[in-house]
Amino acid sequence: MALSRIWAAFIIVAVVVAGIRLLTTDHKTIFTSMVTGKAGDTVRLQKADTATLDAASLQKLDSTKFLTLGDRQVVRAPDRQLQYYQVQGADGIIETTKTAVTISIGLVGIMALFMGFMSIAERAGGIRLLSKIIGPFFSRLFPDIPKGHPAMGHMMMNFSANLMGLDNAATPFGIKAMQSLQELNKTPETASNAQIMFLCLHASGLTLIPVSIIAARAALRAPNPTDIFIPCMVATFIATVAAMIIVSLRQKINLLQPVILAWIGGISLVIALLVQFVVRMNSENVQSFSALLSNSIILGIFFLIILGALYKRIDIFDAFIEGAKGGFETAVRIIPYLVGMLVAISMLRTSGTFEAIIDAMKGVFAALGTDTRFVEGLPTALIKPLSGSGARGMMISTMTTYGVDSFPGRLSCVLQGSSDTTFYVIAVYFGAVSVKNTRYAVGAMLLADLVGIIASIILAYLFFG
Repeated sequence: MALSRIWAAFIIVAVVVAGIRLLTTDHKTIFTSMVTGKAGDTVRLQKADTATLDAASLQKLDSTKFLTLGDRQVVRAPDRQLQYYQVQGADGIIETTKTAVTISIGLVGIMALFMGFMSIAERAGGIRLLSKIIGPFFSRLFPDIPKGHPAMGHMMMNFSANLMGLDNAATPFGIKAMQSLQELNKTPETASNAQIMFLCLHASGLTLIPVSIIAARAALRAPNPTDIFIPCMVATFIATVAAMIIVSLRQKINLLQPVILAWIGGISLVIALLVQFVVRMNSENVQSFSALLSNSIILGIFFLIILGALYKRIDIFDAFIEGAKGGFETAVRIIPYLVGMLVAISMLRTSGTFEAIIDAMKGVFAALGTDTRFVEGLPTALIKPLSGSGARGMMISTMTTYGVDSFPGRLSCVLQGSSDTTFYVIAVYFGAVSVKNTRYAVGAMLLADLVGIIASIILAYLFFG
């Protein structure tokens, strides 16, 4: 029910905000933009008198023919008045439905590949072996899962893929883990405790090296593109621990057990050693190292699975085909869930709701007399739970607007690396197993996201002043 209410609230709020903007601003085609508009479309707004611009801006406009002001552009009309245009930042409803289907179809191949190899690993006993290795830790975090159940191995594969930034592998492994957990679920339409714990940990987005963020900073010619590495690493680790604590408190799981503390301590040590190793590299070497490590892991997994299957003498290709069929079916099954969620998110973005929220936050913090530099970086954090590509675009926009090494620019990078796309994860993973009642999963994920945002802001001030 929680997800249903949130989804309905998104749509209602978007329509109400759009209606207010229609009546109070010059954006008279806002409903058209929300329904049939496309990202990058230029929306013609009303004309305005030259008095709306200062003398310096008018002089610049005469020399450059058009002037960019935030998400708006202004040109001289033939009658010498100012003609304003607005560039649409997100697709409308119609285009978004196409995007949702395109995403699902794009998942078919990668889902078929990885779930095919997962099927081989299951028949060869590799998943159960992995389950036994991590069993002592997971059995305490997931007390409802029987000892040695394949779900533990599937979850470990997902967490490992996430840790290395292997998005293409993490999704199939994660969906397979959800399907395994669903086999133990006594109420199939309602999320189980184990599913909620798994998804909250997954959505916290723990990644060792934020390669895409470093690459974006390098592309924008940052003098030191890797300077956000440590803050990103710490922020995402804090968000993951927060997710674990939040869900554990709700499920009454004792985290002060020696096994849990030992595993968390071990992971912390690995992260600390990696930080020490990576901070000595330049941006090119970081990207090369990450690519080598990530791709080596994928090839290594495939290699070990095939070797194990040969040792067990199973029909390897038949096992692959059986698993691949499941990948195709799963990719198709999530289409309705993805369409519904992405459309609601699109309406929030195209209606101007985000603009209203950011403006309100600026006003509040300015009135309190606090430093407001961090507010300029918050759009990335607000969009991240809704859209990964949208948050990435907002991060780049913040860096280009305020400067790649500005405080808002660096903060947006840390925020981008501190969490995952919560609502996308909910739509895909719960949709894959047809869970309709997500219980407190959404609230727990958003609370963990909030912890990650607060940690990111504090770390940005500590590292970048």
